[in-house]
Amino acid sequence: MSRIGKKAITIPSGVEFALQGRQAAIKGPKGNLSIDIPEKVTVELSADKKEVLVTVEKPDDINQRALWGLARQLVANAVAGVQKPFEKSLEFVGVGFRVALEGKNLNMEVGFSHPVKMALPAGIQATVDKQVVTVSGVDKQQVGEFAARIRRVKPPEPYKGKGIKYTTETIRRKAGKAAAKA
Repeated sequence: MSRIGKKAITIPSGVEFALQGRQAAIKGPKGNLSIDIPEKVTVELSADKKEVLVTVEKPDDINQRALWGLARQLVANAVAGVQKPFEKSLEFVGVGFRVALEGKNLNMEVGFSHPVKMALPAGIQATVDKQVVTVSGVDKQQVGEFAARIRRVKPPEPYKGKGIKYTTETIRRKAGKAAAKA
């Protein structure tokens, strides 16, 4: 049995949940999302419309059990995202590293001979505060993917720690050549 899949999802006030065939439509104060429900997974809205239950045909089948937990978590993330958007923060560390928001483009200067420009996808907002970029949106997967794309431009290196890193990330530092000679 899936421990995650068995948990009921509570629908908070201000959030509307509707089923349309194999899709779940979630509307909230911060936005709208639509989730595709995998085959063999059933999503049901309780009679009082306060909870959502996710079930599968065969709980003992390992593939269905994996889809059970996945589908439940996708719906739970959508319900949470339309109420309070997800956020990821990235920090630019290095001499001369700068970032600016120009309209719908993120302009980054990270030690290359040219600035790197990255367009914000639909549904994603970004704010810049000195060397920290905060990416936010209602879709958890989309926020995480865009933050990873930003980090991929210049990942942090282990000797001086220069690069783009998540604010919650700690970089394991290496000693370098000077420590080897001593």
